[in-house]
Amino acid sequence: MSLPGRSLALLKNREFAALAGTAFARSQAYSTVVIALALYAELYDTTGVVEGLFGTAFAFVQLLIVLPLGRKIDTGNAKHYLLAGLALNVVVFGAFVFVDSAVHVILVRMLQGIGASLLWITGSTVVGEISPDDESGRWLGSYNQVAALSSLLGDVVGGYLLYAHGFTLTYLALSAVTIGAFVLVFFNLRSNPGGRKDPEDATSIETFGALLDRPLVRALVFFRLSFSVGKMAVIIFLPIFAIREFGISEFAVGWILAGGKLTKSLSQGYVGDLTDRIGHKPYFVATGALVYGVGTAFIPFALVAEGTLDPVRIETFEGTLTLGGAFFSLFAAYAVLGVADSLRLPASMALFVEEGERFDSVASSMSLRSISWKIGQVAGPLMVGFVKDFVSTTAAFLFAAAFIVFATGVFVFTYRRMKPTETAAAVPGD
Repeated sequence: MSLPGRSLALLKNREFAALAGTAFARSQAYSTVVIALALYAELYDTTGVVEGLFGTAFAFVQLLIVLPLGRKIDTGNAKHYLLAGLALNVVVFGAFVFVDSAVHVILVRMLQGIGASLLWITGSTVVGEISPDDESGRWLGSYNQVAALSSLLGDVVGGYLLYAHGFTLTYLALSAVTIGAFVLVFFNLRSNPGGRKDPEDATSIETFGALLDRPLVRALVFFRLSFSVGKMAVIIFLPIFAIREFGISEFAVGWILAGGKLTKSLSQGYVGDLTDRIGHKPYFVATGALVYGVGTAFIPFALVAEGTLDPVRIETFEGTLTLGGAFFSLFAAYAVLGVADSLRLPASMALFVEEGERFDSVASSMSLRSISWKIGQVAGPLMVGFVKDFVSTTAAFLFAAAFIVFATGVFVFTYRRMKPTETAAAVPGD
């Protein structure tokens, strides 16, 4: 069986299929809402800083809850948290239907951040907990492969629904998918699939402290904090750049984003298998990050490409789409970013799972992974928004690319210097 086929074969496992359903619902919603944010930016004529707040608001609430949530998942019933996250996302879609200002969008994004945290941390943790010991890379890579494929569908289908039918029908469709995932988890996932740690064995501070004593964990945490500043600029500002600068339709923006998601979904399961066989996971992380920096720096080239190439006109059910040079330039840039993520993500997740397993605290390890990202995710959109307002859009994307290269350089230097040991120190109470 081919390696991508081996990844998809995991869907025959009912529990993996249920977990994949949560990833599908979460990722499809996230990618569709990102396109909707660009429409809100145009509708309410927002500044770069306000656009940055669309991302910062989402991340800020996650930053507040991610650590205590990780400990709750480690010691509680993870299935309940997955069901709660799915139910909350349905509420979020209903709230988006009624927004009528940029302030309302920011507030609903905060609520969305809570639901996304419940699904992301819990789902990743349970996949790591129930996967066979020698196949964590395959399970996590395949789990992310489903998420990437769903995100691609969110770009294409969500972009089309926004283009053709507006906000309300789009959010109804997202609600239907999420309710379907709720049913899968309710009937197919075992009760209490995580939660192997005794609450009396260690306090939160002791567990996180023990994890941060690991040199590799410290290197990964700093890397993700810096890298996320740059990546969030791409996620939030590329659709806004496409729609407001070039007038590219939301349907075509979905195709741009789908270019990266396609390369990511096709290759991520394979790369997960590759990391299991070859090892040297930190170098997969670094290589993927450097490629991401190159793709980010290429985004402003759309300003040069626009008008250089003859436009291509495509007939759709809703009319004629005109695709100019900017579209093709942005499509190519985002495809490069998809390859970069497929190199980085499986290795990064497997490293955090492996380090967490040393202390029977995979959820706490994944929480550290998430909170390091959230710090950059809170600061990054605002920083890049300021650069966009007071310098230029080109400078904003180059600023993001520089942050990514800086993060990668520090990670490689720190990893090579620290030489993490193989033996874990015991947490008090073990």
